[in-house]
Amino acid sequence: MVDKLTPERRSANMARIASKNTKPEMIVRRMAHAMGYRYRLHRRDLPGKPDLVFPSRRAIIFVHGCFWHRHPDPSCKDATLPKSRRDYWVPKIARNEERDQQHIESLTAEGWRVLVIWECETTADNLADRLRDFLD
Repeated sequence: MVDKLTPERRSANMARIASKNTKPEMIVRRMAHAMGYRYRLHRRDLPGKPDLVFPSRRAIIFVHGCFWHRHPDPSCKDATLPKSRRDYWVPKIARNEERDQQHIESLTAEGWRVLVIWECETTADNLADRLRDFLD
């Protein structure tokens, strides 16, 4: 299958994808704050620059995009790989998965508890319960 966009247009689209302050991240941040939890953002001194860091609780939350971090849930429609340029996308996404796992293992070894919230899970009814269970 051939990409429907020109290489220039595809490049422009990809350049606009944010790594911080994404909509799913903002949903989790607002919910955690409304529940009374206070946190630090994107600490560069920790592996993976976690999205939310709760230092006093030794807890970290990553909010992962389903496409970029390859959500393993088979029912997630956002985690499908593109049909074009698979020789590019397969290793790229695989490397993201490996790096995510390395970050989680490093953080766990340092005594942090880690929760990954996937983009598609930010609309789930039980998100507040998951946050409370993890942070309490």
